[in-house]
Amino acid sequence: MPSWSDLAADKKRRQQKAIPQEWLITPPPETTLNVTGIPETCGLLTPRELAITDEDVNTLLKRLAGGEWSAVEVTIAFYKRAIVAQQLVNCLTEIFVERALARAAELDDALKKTGKVVGPLHGLPISLKDQLCIKGLETTIGYVSLIGEYAEKNAVLVDILEECGAVPFVRTNVPQTLMWGETLNNIFGRTTNPYNRSLTAGGSSGGESALVALKGSPIGVGSDIGGSVRVPSAFCGVYGLKPSYGRVPYSGALNSLEGQDSVLSVFGPITSSISGLKTFMEAVIKAKPWLRDPLAVRKKWDEAEYQLKDRDNGRKLCFAIMWDDGVCVPHLPITRALKRVQEVLTNAGHNVITWYPIEHRRLGSLTKEIWDAGSLEDFALATSASGEPLIATMVPAGNKVTAASFRARESGLTAYQLWQVQKERKDIRALYMEHWNNSVASTGTGRPVDAIICPASPYAAPPHGHSKFNHYSVVWNALDYTASIFPVTTVDPAIDVKQPCESFIDAFDREVYDMYEPEAFQDAPICLQLVGRTLEEEAVIAMTEIVDAALKARPQ
Repeated sequence: MPSWSDLAADKKRRQQKAIPQEWLITPPPETTLNVTGIPETCGLLTPRELAITDEDVNTLLKRLAGGEWSAVEVTIAFYKRAIVAQQLVNCLTEIFVERALARAAELDDALKKTGKVVGPLHGLPISLKDQLCIKGLETTIGYVSLIGEYAEKNAVLVDILEECGAVPFVRTNVPQTLMWGETLNNIFGRTTNPYNRSLTAGGSSGGESALVALKGSPIGVGSDIGGSVRVPSAFCGVYGLKPSYGRVPYSGALNSLEGQDSVLSVFGPITSSISGLKTFMEAVIKAKPWLRDPLAVRKKWDEAEYQLKDRDNGRKLCFAIMWDDGVCVPHLPITRALKRVQEVLTNAGHNVITWYPIEHRRLGSLTKEIWDAGSLEDFALATSASGEPLIATMVPAGNKVTAASFRARESGLTAYQLWQVQKERKDIRALYMEHWNNSVASTGTGRPVDAIICPASPYAAPPHGHSKFNHYSVVWNALDYTASIFPVTTVDPAIDVKQPCESFIDAFDREVYDMYEPEAFQDAPICLQLVGRTLEEEAVIAMTEIVDAALKARPQ
């Protein structure tokens, strides 16, 4: 058998061969850190193609439905921009140009013959994280051992997206094992951040977020078990949504930790335009995924919830800002973004109070214990088939700086011990529900808090190898709360000057504080997280739109 390195090298060669040669550009030197402007200046895309890729999702769909733009030309425009993104930040895995264009041509023919769109996503290119199986293609999830394994059928979500008229056109890079807050594997290598290539794009949906940030895809599908949609979306300055378990179908996709069903991974959209969140979720839910995936939740799209009918129609909401989680204090740019949101929401007529978190440290610890119960064996089995080494750190080779590893303990819990951990998590979920309900006494609306606004991470995108375990995202998976990501600002070293601090929560808080050097985070996006309760996707999307509109109404 070929060695694991030979298998990986061959897969990488096949990927490179799949790129049309006329779409290759002269990449900038490695010293060019911010590459977000290069798709517009590299000369590959025509002015019309740049106009197509600059549009928001709703406008794209309207012009596709009206025949102003064809599905073929929209797919080509985004494909060319995705290939540019690949050459800049290494964000793609599977590239299948002819197949995607054939699909787009079918949609154009259908519209021409019938005068009707195929579905609510007619002609829209959609990128997919390298977990979502597509018939006839390999899905590696970052493991060499899965090279050469071709899917016999689509994942359920892929079928639904195609029936809705979408055009799957690329798949995107992930970390080996999927269980990292960064993106690096032994097949495709490292994905970097478009705003500063010395910084991480996050993980495990780092390829998706980097691609969407460069407008190489109008909507991407990521997955999230502890922040894997939200953290990379925040690091790359785009919108993202983590639904509750079962709202988006997972059946037929590949995953790590298969069989672990306490804190589950979920699929959610990553998009450069706020309209993409509702467009994706409404289309998928209206396709009735519960008829195809036994774990999908039978909850129809609730338009009244989206209109916030039971929350004064969204006219006066109460948002609670969580300034820190009691585990570590966020860096100065994150706090600046929270203060800005507090200001714009207050000026828009909403109530803004402080959220006092409970049990966040314990929820993070319990979640990690659940994952660690069998993860070491899971990873060992996945790597042993090919002999590839298990990646132990995301720190670049030759960099002697140490960084935390996400790897599991040497041995997991017994079944009984695991049950006790899961029971404690269940008990804390009940306690947190009571805590949220009791906030009615402080909101001034006669309702409990409508949503929590908090950091997605205590820092902006850090240098490679330094994305640490993140309670700010993990706790909401442990509670199964719906959460979104929205952009606010970017790190500005002239404004975000490091301030001295004399007291810390503990050593970890001090470690996070010490990470912050303003110049190292130059141009890094700052996004925040909006959290609703379980299965509140419609309301969370609507409230995110309200916050986004308030920010845009009062530009900095």
